[in-house]
Amino acid sequence: MLASPLGSLADLALQGGPFVVWIFLCAFVMWTLVIERWWYFARVLPQEIERTLAAWRARSDHRSWCARQIRQAMVSRLNAAMSANLPVLRVLVPLSPLLGLVGTVSGMLEVFDSMALRGSADARAMASGVSEAMICTLTGLAVSITGLYPVYYFQTRTRTETELLADRLVY
Repeated sequence: MLASPLGSLADLALQGGPFVVWIFLCAFVMWTLVIERWWYFARVLPQEIERTLAAWRARSDHRSWCARQIRQAMVSRLNAAMSANLPVLRVLVPLSPLLGLVGTVSGMLEVFDSMALRGSADARAMASGVSEAMICTLTGLAVSITGLYPVYYFQTRTRTETELLADRLVY
């Protein structure tokens, strides 16, 4: 019989030590931001582009220096809105394996500590520390790998949409 997914995650957090909880927190924040960005690009951005295009078309002057500066400001404002939260996503992706590495070091310190207490390299005493180390590493890498594509996608989409908008705002 399969265990419930939440029970499995709780077991993973218990076996992996305190750093797994921080990695899960990073995953939660990262995927919340991914969903928010997806919502923005799917629902909000098309409306903002239409409003910006309507405001540009409503202007009578498209050729003066002031008009070009206003056009640049319109493009920059939408670019900033599209880029919102991307720096946080770009930090969370490499942060997860680093937390996994810290958890790995913590688990290995537990192994060395048990070896020092017993005075020998007992396999049973070392198993829990090695297990904690591997769980931290695995969890950190898994969270990081799942965040690589969304970060790349949103960066590329931001660049593409900015260029398309600049092309649509004709002089």
